[in-house]
Amino acid sequence: MKKNFKAIVIGLGGLGSAATYWLSRRLGSDVLGLEQFEIGHLNGGSQDHSRIIRLSYHNVNYVELAKRAYTAWDELERDADEKLIVKTGGIDLSPADATIPISDYTESMDATGVPYEMLDAKEAMYRWPQWNLTDDIQVLYQEQSGIAPAAKAMAAHLRMARAYGAVLKDNVPVTAITPIGDEVEVTAGGETYRCEQLVIASGAWTNTALGFFGEGINLEITQEQVAYYDTPHVADFMPDRFPIWIWMTEPCYYGFPVYGENGPKVSQDCGGHGVTPDTRTFEPNKAYDERLDNFVKQYLPKAHGGRILTRTCLYTMPPDRDFVLSKIPSQPNVQVAVGAAHAFKYSSQIGRMLSELALDGSTPHDISPFAYDRPVLFEADPEKSYMI
Repeated sequence: MKKNFKAIVIGLGGLGSAATYWLSRRLGSDVLGLEQFEIGHLNGGSQDHSRIIRLSYHNVNYVELAKRAYTAWDELERDADEKLIVKTGGIDLSPADATIPISDYTESMDATGVPYEMLDAKEAMYRWPQWNLTDDIQVLYQEQSGIAPAAKAMAAHLRMARAYGAVLKDNVPVTAITPIGDEVEVTAGGETYRCEQLVIASGAWTNTALGFFGEGINLEITQEQVAYYDTPHVADFMPDRFPIWIWMTEPCYYGFPVYGENGPKVSQDCGGHGVTPDTRTFEPNKAYDERLDNFVKQYLPKAHGGRILTRTCLYTMPPDRDFVLSKIPSQPNVQVAVGAAHAFKYSSQIGRMLSELALDGSTPHDISPFAYDRPVLFEADPEKSYMI
């Protein structure tokens, strides 16, 4: 088997599969993708049926990046001849005294020319009678929001990477990374490969990979869970009748129409407890379940029912909840990406930017807020801010 490549990607989840695809579009068979588990595994943070995609964000840089993300998804869809993004419209529900003012979102969209509507609770319930809202709740509606299909999108990225000639290997955990001059050697699954550019997209295992360089950054890993409800009113929650949604305060909940399972999906953002990749379990947390049930009973009563499925996943978050998307200053031929548990909507665009960093040395989008050397990633006791 070939052992020398222009680029190697470690981790074939959401960001790694995208990076492998965009690299292979330019390098063909000179790309190697390595995955420690089997491709499509449930051990990390990228699997399941659905992720939210939206243009409503709390600052201009994220909104502009989201615009580019839609373009990247369009290119993948044309290339793969497969429809992926499902536009349902999306609502951000802002109770009185919300943790982040809804004005942070409207000002960012105003500055970037993104259209939206502001609705009161009465109008929102007229449009979506599934909701039971109090009068103090403001609702922001943005029509381009929808579903980024996690499992389907990763499969499309990897299928097309193979079509361009990329070599993909799974069940090959990395056991050594060694800089050698202007190149890097990677030992995985008992074989050693060499590359000119390395991309680390390892999610919860990021610091394991960085440790081979004597590096490490502040990352918190939590075990989260999602619930699919067996509602008796499933027709009311189909994608053409019910939008994606986010409850914009703490605790923050979010959810989806019916997609992938025969019932709507609900979760809490950052509702889990701290774990490591070795200590996490796949068992749902009962207190977490109760919080979801109580929210659904109060605000989405027609959605409530038994559970079709409860699934766990991992969040991997820098203290400021901003991405890491950067070269390592001490290793200029190594790129690292951490999605901060809200990156899947951007993943194809992030994959494109990682390929640009690796092959061109820079990317047209401003990624300075995502720098590897920002102080919060190395402070001894960093302040955490997870609400976005």
